[in-house]
Amino acid sequence: MIGNGTGTESALTKPMDPSAYQDRTDIEIIGLAKQDANLFGVLMERYEAPLLRYIRRISSFDRDDAEDILQEAFIKAYRNLNDFDHDAKFSSWIYRIVHNQTIDTARKKKIRTAVSIDEHDLSQILRDATDIEDETARKHDLARLNEAVRNLPETYREALILRFLEEKSYEEIMDILRLPKGTVATLIRRGRKILLDRLAESPS
Repeated sequence: MIGNGTGTESALTKPMDPSAYQDRTDIEIIGLAKQDANLFGVLMERYEAPLLRYIRRISSFDRDDAEDILQEAFIKAYRNLNDFDHDAKFSSWIYRIVHNQTIDTARKKKIRTAVSIDEHDLSQILRDATDIEDETARKHDLARLNEAVRNLPETYREALILRFLEEKSYEEIMDILRLPKGTVATLIRRGRKILLDRLAESPS
């Protein structure tokens, strides 16, 4: 479990045995956590790994900074449990909190958000776009591929990462980025086209 903290923050970092609650839904655990803060640790265990990976994918923070960001996001989530809409998905809600915390931290530190992806991640973003993605991944060095993704406008990049790397549905992306479905679809379609066009350009 990440972090140390004090008070409520300390309660959120106590080790839990998630296997004892693996059959419980997120909503059920939220109900229990409102009565016992320690049980929020089950959700932290459940989402820690994917959320840390997500922070690294949408930012240039190292692991230590990413863990600090995630800890702050978990604290915010716990403090706002009563505001959680039980008709929504907890995963989308916590992703939105983590997304906002990452962007806010980057702005406060005056750090430009960036990404670092591998060939597998790139192929996931480009999958089903055309028949050239495999050939593209072979012909271009990884540094150039990363540069192409980094230079995408932020909103395009975030939508592509959520859709193809985090494998979120359009509805989930709507909730996380607070955008209409049509806008999400446009960002994904245009973002992939921009990326493909840039990769098709001859190196300078």
